[in-house]
Amino acid sequence: MSRVTEQYEAFPYPERDPAEEGKRLITGSPSHPLEIDHYLFGGKRDWSQPLRALVAGGGTGDALIQLAQVLTSAGKPYDITYLDLSTASRQVAEARAAARGLTGITFHTRSLLEAPGLGPFDYIDCCGVLHHLPDPQAGFDALSAALAPGGGIGLMVYAPFGRSGVYPLQEAFGTALTGSPRDRLRRAKAIFERIPDGHPFKRNLQLSDHKASDAGFYDLLLHSQDRPYRIGELLETLDRAGLAMTGSPQAHLYDPLPILGDKRLLQGLDARAQMNLAEALRGTIRTHVLYAAKDVEGRVATPTPEAVPHLKGVTGPQLAQHLAKHGVIPLTHEGERFEIPVPALAVRAFAGIDGRRSLREIAEGARTDWLAFAPIWAGVSKAMTGHGMMYYSRLSAG
Repeated sequence: MSRVTEQYEAFPYPERDPAEEGKRLITGSPSHPLEIDHYLFGGKRDWSQPLRALVAGGGTGDALIQLAQVLTSAGKPYDITYLDLSTASRQVAEARAAARGLTGITFHTRSLLEAPGLGPFDYIDCCGVLHHLPDPQAGFDALSAALAPGGGIGLMVYAPFGRSGVYPLQEAFGTALTGSPRDRLRRAKAIFERIPDGHPFKRNLQLSDHKASDAGFYDLLLHSQDRPYRIGELLETLDRAGLAMTGSPQAHLYDPLPILGDKRLLQGLDARAQMNLAEALRGTIRTHVLYAAKDVEGRVATPTPEAVPHLKGVTGPQLAQHLAKHGVIPLTHEGERFEIPVPALAVRAFAGIDGRRSLREIAEGARTDWLAFAPIWAGVSKAMTGHGMMYYSRLSAG
């Protein structure tokens, strides 16, 4: 048994209790169906057709449960395959699915490198896994080979700058500690208390997994195989797998201009160089979350008259009420504050967003015509989707 498998058998990650499934649904990026539709199917997927999906390295099941529950609640068909090397993690994921009465899921204790033999898949989720493989490129290649024509991938990998201090401690604990996972955890916790407050890890306020649970502490600081990616490195890895990024719900983080303040400083830099620059300037990005496919044309939804917008984390009337008073949407990400200004016409439009009405219908409800509405909404839409706050999809999902 490898040290990575040994870790997840001892500490399934993230730590989840199936008894809590009746209390909440854990949602996030990637792999919410609305987000999948927006970034991979142009917001136009026919959800009456079954979605054949793979959750590769599914762990204790967050992505699996989100995907299956949202589609089940929406009454849409699916066939999901779950893969993970850890039997302990699989047992947690199975228990969570059973607690919700979810069906249409096939569980396997296998490597994601075997994915091509199980496909093809319309959608593949791989969240927090590829950076733990002995050969990450082989993992990217395997997932690419498992895609059906027109399919796509949602993935998350670690980034180095926002995880400042993690890798020196991983190296130190890996050098000094032996024994079982529980022995290593016990000794590491004792050592951690004696680490100087000036250590980069203890000064990094963005990290908290080590406080949440033993599984979180181990995964963050005792992992034996952890390779972070700069955004440019990740895009190059996708290139080699025959994939390309279609979009990201955290696109705003890769724009250096708000920090530089002078567009002339970007002259001569292509899009990838600008993204790398933004990552270096921010220094707080802990993970890269993005969607990828073999072809990118027409993949990302745009605000056409027939597009149906969905808001994340807030209802349209709630947001419209806030905007009527303040005129801006305040956001905070990794300690950085952002504001999205919203013109009055768009404020009225937000009140009409219910996940069913099209933009044309919303414009009519705001007492305007499409030609007047479209240019105003375009800027608001770019900002909202770039911050992961809005998606376009024909799926009716709560």
